[in-house]
Amino acid sequence: MDELPFDSLRKCMSTLHATPSGDWLSVTKGAAEVVVGACATQALGDAAEPLDRGEVLAIADRMAASGLRVLAVGVRRFAVRPERYAPEVVENELTFIGLVGLIDPPRPEAAAAIASCHAAGIVPIMITGDHPLTARAIGERLGLIGDQGAVVTGVELARYSREELQQRVGTFRVCARVAPEQKLAIVAALQKRGEVVAVTGDGVNDAPALRQADIGVAMGITGTDVAKEASGIVLLDDNFATIVAAIHEGRRIYDNLRRFVRYVLTTNAGEVWTIFLAPFLGLPIPLLPVQILWINLVTDGLPGLALAAEPAERNVMRRPPRAPTESVFAHGLGAHALFVGLLMAGIALGAEAWAWHGGIAQWQTLVFTMLCFMQLGHVLAIRSEETSLFSQGLLSNRPLAAAVLLTALAQIAVVYVAPLNAVFKTVPLTLAQLGAAVGAGVMIFAVVECEKWLRRRVRR
Repeated sequence: MDELPFDSLRKCMSTLHATPSGDWLSVTKGAAEVVVGACATQALGDAAEPLDRGEVLAIADRMAASGLRVLAVGVRRFAVRPERYAPEVVENELTFIGLVGLIDPPRPEAAAAIASCHAAGIVPIMITGDHPLTARAIGERLGLIGDQGAVVTGVELARYSREELQQRVGTFRVCARVAPEQKLAIVAALQKRGEVVAVTGDGVNDAPALRQADIGVAMGITGTDVAKEASGIVLLDDNFATIVAAIHEGRRIYDNLRRFVRYVLTTNAGEVWTIFLAPFLGLPIPLLPVQILWINLVTDGLPGLALAAEPAERNVMRRPPRAPTESVFAHGLGAHALFVGLLMAGIALGAEAWAWHGGIAQWQTLVFTMLCFMQLGHVLAIRSEETSLFSQGLLSNRPLAAAVLLTALAQIAVVYVAPLNAVFKTVPLTLAQLGAAVGAGVMIFAVVECEKWLRRRVRR
C-alpha cells in the first residue's frame, strides 16, 4: 500500500501491507547491520523474544564470507495505518524474522579476464555496495586481492581528505559499502593521479561516475536508461570479459595504424629522396609521372590496405598501456622511416648511376622495378616491430601475402608485357637485372629484420 525505496544512505527499503486480520504490516529489508540494528526483538513462531544482535550479525558475517549477498528482514505491525509512512516512523523497533543469502557468482570467464588486465598493465578495482566480507570473498575468487588483501569501506573513505584519498587511491583494489558520491570521488582522485579511468555501471546512482570517467561503460541488459545516456559505450552482453576483448582489438587496430604509417612514410620517403637527390648527383630524373602513380596506387596501395588485416601480436596483452600523450611516431618510427627511406634511395640511385654510366638502356625500368621490390620487402618485414617474420609465418596474414604476390606479378607484367611497356615507358629487363631488383628487396627485408633483432636484444 506504500513504499519507501532503497537509498544508499539508509541501506534498506520498506513496504506497507494491509493484512487479512485488519492490521497493518511494514516490512523492512536491507543491509544486515542496518536492519538488525533497528530490531528490538526476534520472531519465534507467533511470539517474540529478545534479540541477540551479536549472534545474528556473526551468522550474517559467515554467510557474507562465503560470497553471499546478505539481506536482513524485519517487520513492524500497526493497529491502524500510519498517518505518515516515513523511515523515522517505521524503520525502528522492528521484529527480526530472518536473513536471506543471495548468490551472484562471477562469470566463469571473469577471473581470466582480470588476469589479462593485470598482464596488460590495467588495474581493475571493484567498487560495490556489498558487505566487506562478501566483497573480499568475490575479490579473492577473481584474483583482485590475496588472502590478506585489504578491503576499503565507505566508512574509511569518508575519513579521508581529498589529498589523502588522492595519495591512497592507487592502492585500492576492493571497496565495499561505498556510496555513489564516493565512487565519483575515487574516479576523480585516480584521474588527478594521471590515470586513464574506465568505469562500468548499470544503475542511476552510477551515472555521475560513468560521466566523470574517461570511458563510461554501461550494461546493455541490466543497465538503466540514465546509465546508458551517461556512458560512452554500452556493453550488449553485460560481460566484463567483452571489455578485455575490446581492449585487445583496440591495441591490434592501433598497432596496424602504426604499421601503415611506418610503411607509407618509409616508401614515400624512398621515392622522394630518389627523385630529389638524382639531379644533385648528375643523374637524370629516375621515374616518370606515370611510374610514380603506379608505385603509389599499386605498390603502396594494395599491401598498405592488407596491413589492416594483420592479426594481433602474441604479446599484445602482455605489455603496458601507452601514454595518452605518446605520438604515433614514438619508439623509433620516425627514425626508421628516415633511415630506411634513405637506404632505399641509396640503392636505387647506385643502380641508376651504374646503369646510366654503363649505357644500359633499361636503367629507368631497373630503378622503377627495384623501388617496387624494395617496398614489398619492407612491408613483409614491418608486420611486427620486434617479432621476426620467420616466427610469425608468412601466411599468418593471408591478405598481405596475396597482395605482395599480386603486386609482384603486376610489376613483372608492366616490365614484360608489350602493351604495358608502351603505357609505362618500360623496357624488358634481363634475368640478371630482374634478379638485382629482387635482391634489392631482399636487402631491405634483411636490414629491417636486423633492426628488429637489435631491438629485441636491447629490450632483453
